[in-house]
Amino acid sequence: MSATPPRVNPWLIAVAVVVPTFMEVLDTTIANVALRYIAGGLSAAEVDSEWVITSYLAANAIILPMSGWLLVRLGRRTYFLLSMAIFTLSSFLCGIAGSLEQLILFRILQGLAGGGLQPCTQGILLDTFPKEKQGLAMTVFAVAALIAPIVGPTLGGYITDNYEWRWIFFINVPVGMLAWLASYVLVQDPPYLNELRTQARKQTQPFDFLGLSFLVLTMVCWEVVLSKGQEWDWFGDPFYRVQILSGLFLCCLGGLIIRELNYAAPIVNLKPLANRNFAVSALLIACSFGVLYGQTTTLPAMLQTLFGYDATHSGLVLSPAGFFAVMLLPIVGALLGKGVDARWLMMIGLLLMGLGNYWLSILNLDIGPWQVVWPRVVLILGLSFLFAPLNVAAYQGISPELRGAAVGLLSLLRNEGGSVGTSVAQTIQERREQFHLLRLNEYLDMFNPAFKSYLNNLRPGLLQNFGDPALADQLGYQILDNTRQQQAQSLSYFDVYWVFGALALLLIPLVLIMKRSVAAKGEPISSE
Repeated sequence: MSATPPRVNPWLIAVAVVVPTFMEVLDTTIANVALRYIAGGLSAAEVDSEWVITSYLAANAIILPMSGWLLVRLGRRTYFLLSMAIFTLSSFLCGIAGSLEQLILFRILQGLAGGGLQPCTQGILLDTFPKEKQGLAMTVFAVAALIAPIVGPTLGGYITDNYEWRWIFFINVPVGMLAWLASYVLVQDPPYLNELRTQARKQTQPFDFLGLSFLVLTMVCWEVVLSKGQEWDWFGDPFYRVQILSGLFLCCLGGLIIRELNYAAPIVNLKPLANRNFAVSALLIACSFGVLYGQTTTLPAMLQTLFGYDATHSGLVLSPAGFFAVMLLPIVGALLGKGVDARWLMMIGLLLMGLGNYWLSILNLDIGPWQVVWPRVVLILGLSFLFAPLNVAAYQGISPELRGAAVGLLSLLRNEGGSVGTSVAQTIQERREQFHLLRLNEYLDMFNPAFKSYLNNLRPGLLQNFGDPALADQLGYQILDNTRQQQAQSLSYFDVYWVFGALALLLIPLVLIMKRSVAAKGEPISSE
């Protein structure tokens, strides 16, 4: 079975379906910089406002692996339009929420609806474009999947600083309405999906309630542990919340795998993971998006904490990388269209990601904004080389009837990789800061000539300004302590980038496990 060519220009369809997906991915990062404003506006504790992010990601994680099942039963066009409509409505409800509890409820609804947009968009693009142009099609999707997380913090910071946090949700409404109308007119289901839907409706197998229960518990436990693990001290949690949730996660994950592999009509189809290219691609995309999200969250925090940037300006430092990505993505798509093996482009991408992170890890506190911009550009160029080729390689050998399940799984692992990367970055930064503070303390004693010299050089100026010898000594120690804190914090951030750089380089050998992957016309598709 294969898709038939669309009746309209495929690029019109691509624009119509990619725009709402861009908005959905944007919502995974746009609210991050606004949490303290949201907490203040809704009279809630700032630590509780983190559930605005966690609830959205958990809801997203629940629906993504189910999307293959849903689009077959409902029809992809119907499911896509329904998801877009509910996502737009829930975005409006988030904007008018009167309490944190209401906002979290509407964010759950937004995440459940938004989770269907990514798999449907990829499936529509793969069915709309012929095989030799699927590299270009994945390039269009890459614009949404790569650029949205990059511009999210910048846009969120600008809106929060200049307007009100509610507008980070309201901007989805007009965009969603226009995209819904365009998709309603342009998008149609291919014949093979109509056949699958007809066959699915004839099945007498009862709904997989047990699989759904395992899935919900697995994803909720996973997201809560990732979001709250560092705050609760991970497995040192004295209240055993992390330990209990982790144990429940492992039990439910095992139950989910066993159930779905042995049930005739599983709600989560795991068969695509039997394909070697797809399995390796899933691991690569999870790790690469972990690197992207981990760096995207730590860089603004570093700029605001150590260099005094506000949310808008720290976002502007990250934004130029998006421009270079947009410039490179069409080139990567053209190379794929000419039959270049996707594996070579992926290895170049991973190498650039490693180099970009290493470049950041060797910086110091005497830098300007452009010295942060260029390493970030190298990282994003690496992702641009990686993303579209990886999607081409992942779906070669996947039959059309399994494509919905495959797209849902890959989207899930991409999102969860981002969640893991964010959590790992936070944990490394906080724990390495403690380590560096202790190491720096080893040199701060009166027997160290440099220590005494530093204080002696500070004292005359402080004494001249304040005229109190005791106060001058106290302020000298305070300045030294502030310097110690700043140095330890900077070293901890640089350690995060070093770890992510090493991870990107260690992924390169995995690409060699994959089969040759090309998107050229007439090239046979490898399968297992």
